Amino acid sequence: MYKFTKRAIDLTFAVTFLAISMPIFLIVMLLLKITGDKEIFYFQERIGYKNKKFYIWKFATMLRDGDYDGIGQFTISNDPRITTVGKFLRKTKLNELPQLINILRGDMSLVGPRPLTLDGFNRYSKEVQRTIYNVRPGLTGAGSIIFRDEVKLLDNCSDYESLYRKINAHKGKLEIWYQQNRGIRVDFAILCLTGFSIFFPNQTMIYKVFKNLPLLQDEDEIDLQVRQISKKRQFHNKVEFGV
Repeated sequence: MYKFTKRAIDLTFAVTFLAISMPIFLIVMLLLKITGDKEIFYFQERIGYKNKKFYIWKFATMLRDGDYDGIGQFTISNDPRITTVGKFLRKTKLNELPQLINILRGDMSLVGPRPLTLDGFNRYSKEVQRTIYNVRPGLTGAGSIIFRDEVKLLDNCSDYESLYRKINAHKGKLEIWYQQNRGIRVDFAILCLTGFSIFFPNQTMIYKVFKNLPLLQDEDEIDLQVRQISKKRQFHNKVEFGV
């Protein structure tokens, strides 16, 4: 029953939101066509349901060519490969909008574990690899909310690989948590939190809604940086709103 209801909600939302956002869709397509590499969509192979591969749709935000030593496969907030339009799309998450097509195709769901590249998938433990995609990957999820500013965590890091490994390990715990707690109510709460995080980005709200969510260890480097970003946000919000 849950799978049927979830799929019905996915289809209803995808069709409705595509229709509503079509003007935005067309404007972004036009801007991308006249800037950067003049490419509109970016297709990348990801791991999906039952560990089968599929191609995810995104708006193109980065230049294809360029030799940028020290960055490699990682993306940082001031990455020189990101175009001017791409920066706006990434900040507003509009670059993810074409994934509604993936939802219509049945590749993805609204809520679920983020679909990873093969390299990212291989970084997970065998336990996580066996279970993570027993459900369709999602447009958003607990990991997507908590690590919404993942690129900022990498900005001042000299060892991208080490920090990314820690981030990935905690994402694995979050995805297993979702497997154990998934349901319509959980999905609805995650969707609401996703919308909330766009306008009022704050990683702590999700922990108030889900009391049993896996926590980062206090001594963990990721936790320290996440809390620092959260404090900066709270300070800027107080200044902006005169609190």
